[in-house]
Amino acid sequence: MEYIQITKNNIQDEHICCALGTKQYEKAVNEKKQWLSKRMDEGLVFYRLNERAKVFIEYLPAEMAWVPIHAPNYMYIDCLWIAGKYKDNGHGKQLLQKCKEDAMARGMDGMVHIVGKKKVPYLSEKRYFEHMGFTLVDHIEPYFDLVSLTWNDEAPTPSFNVNDKSLVTNQGVTIYYTAQCPYAVGILEQLQKVAEKKGVSFTTHQLTTKEQAQNAPTVWTTFGLFYNGKFVTHEMMSPNKFEKILSQLLET
Repeated sequence: MEYIQITKNNIQDEHICCALGTKQYEKAVNEKKQWLSKRMDEGLVFYRLNERAKVFIEYLPAEMAWVPIHAPNYMYIDCLWIAGKYKDNGHGKQLLQKCKEDAMARGMDGMVHIVGKKKVPYLSEKRYFEHMGFTLVDHIEPYFDLVSLTWNDEAPTPSFNVNDKSLVTNQGVTIYYTAQCPYAVGILEQLQKVAEKKGVSFTTHQLTTKEQAQNAPTVWTTFGLFYNGKFVTHEMMSPNKFEKILSQLLET
């Protein structure tokens, strides 16, 4: 099967896999396309399978990544997603190889990615990346692991770089997010209605610059939900699930 590269020249005519076929997220998908287009000027690359499928990789130089990590001269993998019937067909390996070849061609020292210590939605599985040769280089609670693959033994070891000065102090629900994922943008209004029904304060902070994201209070800047200043989850969830979680938090 063939992979195509999404560029500024074709992004308006091609789908980008995210929220494929979900009309209620159409506006959020357009925001994602705008976000991608701007990042392409900073070295971002997006490959997807030339099918109507959720099979893609998105990566860019770690110095330009919208996450609080320190990984000079590494390529940061924003997202590797293989869904549905396309799993277990070698697409992940082939897309990672494209990223590696690109990173080596640019004179970089390796690749780095945030994965889940355990299996959780929206995070890559650590086990798969370890199978592909990546090793654990850092961890931050409750379940975020940083893994890297390097071909230069003298390269610095990547690490998380969360700024303690960015601690969340708001009471109630606080959500940090970017336009990087249509699901994050698309669910905010629904979650706010749930919080209002329960009489809970609801605040959102959209990270709109690389600098804001690199100094965010969560390593997963796509979506981070806090309650009374404490991190709860990175998971973008349905209103029903959010209501259950919020009910549990109110009982504690």
